[in-house]
Amino acid sequence: MSRVFIIAEAGVNHNGSLELAKKLIDVASESGADAVKFQTFKADKLVSKTAQKAEYQKETTSVDESQYEMIKKLELDEAAHHELIKHCQSKNILFLSTPFDHESIALLHHLGMSIFKIPSGEITNLPYLRQIGSFGKEVILSTGMADLGEVEDALDVLVRAGTPKENITILHATTEYPCPMDEVNLKAMQTMSHAFGVKVGYSDHTQGIEIPIAAVAMGACVIEKHFTLDKTMEGPDHKASLEPDELKAMVQAIRHVEKALGDGMKKPSKSEAKNKAIARKSILTCKAIKKGEKLTKENITIKRPGNGMSPMRWDEVIGSVALRDYVEDELL
Repeated sequence: MSRVFIIAEAGVNHNGSLELAKKLIDVASESGADAVKFQTFKADKLVSKTAQKAEYQKETTSVDESQYEMIKKLELDEAAHHELIKHCQSKNILFLSTPFDHESIALLHHLGMSIFKIPSGEITNLPYLRQIGSFGKEVILSTGMADLGEVEDALDVLVRAGTPKENITILHATTEYPCPMDEVNLKAMQTMSHAFGVKVGYSDHTQGIEIPIAAVAMGACVIEKHFTLDKTMEGPDHKASLEPDELKAMVQAIRHVEKALGDGMKKPSKSEAKNKAIARKSILTCKAIKKGEKLTKENITIKRPGNGMSPMRWDEVIGSVALRDYVEDELL
């Protein structure tokens, strides 16, 4: 199996602070993740001033502010993007950001971002999909809230716009924060893999780390997970995010699962080959046998070690004649 691409989703957990954003990059790098991802948007282009907040946002932010006011405080300008990209380079981790409007798409393309991550909320945004698809770059498409037909439509738009199908990875996701365990439906990831013949992965919003690890065991080649410096910080996404130690544990567990999956061929491993003779059994005598004596259930048996005649030849041996003398407990 190829290496799983792990995205540490910083999102807007920087709370509008460039210094916090840099600390998030540090944590992502130290965890062993491949990329750290932010969000690029202009509040004026993203949300109307009368738009309501989601229920989970109401629970984690001030009840007196609108979604627009909440989002406006979390913008990162172009200068901040340059600083964060530079900081990522110094920490040897890939900078990614999800755009939420056409200007932001253009900015990230201008900055040379090599992978475009499309969030679940934009999967039905035709002009948005068409603009990203026209670049022909790597695309990671989240599919929260979508049915199979909507995923197919989005794929078609991206491909017709100029992105090769092999450049697209679809992420299964459930857009709820935190996501209830009985609504994860990891098998849907495999359904999309079979339906569309594309690479698949998983964007996780559950609490804890076991579900993304399970997704890797089921074939995910990309994992995305929100993280924060502190779950108790004020902001919409902190509560449903991993803290630094949890992020590191998730990455390590995924790397272990990668190794454990192997190549799928059933054969003895290098380390276990030496244990064959110890753990398996052979055909042995259970009493002294004279040359010419018939071998029967009364004078032969099956015991360890396993470096003699295989017990799979038992029927062949029973009734045959000893070609020499044997002492008790001797390998045939």
